[in-house]
Amino acid sequence: MAPPQRPDRASHTARDMLLSLLALLLIIGSLLVFNRGCSFSPGPPEADPATAPTVDAAVDLARYARTADFAIRFPAVPGQWRANSTSSGPVDPVSVVVRVGWITPGHFVQLSQSSAAPTEVVKVETDRESAPTGEVEAGGRSWQVYPGRRDERAWAMELDGVTLVITGSGTEDEFRTLAAAALAATPLPRD
Repeated sequence: MAPPQRPDRASHTARDMLLSLLALLLIIGSLLVFNRGCSFSPGPPEADPATAPTVDAAVDLARYARTADFAIRFPAVPGQWRANSTSSGPVDPVSVVVRVGWITPGHFVQLSQSSAAPTEVVKVETDRESAPTGEVEAGGRSWQVYPGRRDERAWAMELDGVTLVITGSGTEDEFRTLAAAALAATPLPRD
């Protein structure tokens, strides 16, 4: 007895391909319906601010104040703001920048302090060399406005030989709040 002959591929029609495709779509569709394995969520991912780390900014800034060659201020910010980062890094050629960042309701703001010139600190904090695009009044002083990273902005000013730079995604009111708090803060002891 001879084995059954298979039709060659050339004899398959478009109808055969459509039926095969339909069978595959039915199998995939039934798996998705029963497992609810698909979802559609346009837009950027959402982060839960409650899961972000928290730092003791007062302790960290006091430690930085003991070694920095400039006066560091610890601003009193609103209670719903949560400090979640502190760090320091170089500003060429001979200074450092000390940073503290807060998560605000839905945003992030950071205060950077250094003895370097405002343009140098802005360059380090925004990863770009740029000229001021404007000026704002906050805390009774004039701040230069610079473009920041992505859709952020930066405000910079000099106070008693210390450059203060505010960056982040915060609202203008949050920037103004941080600016006023930074200007009102007394320098931390350097002992």
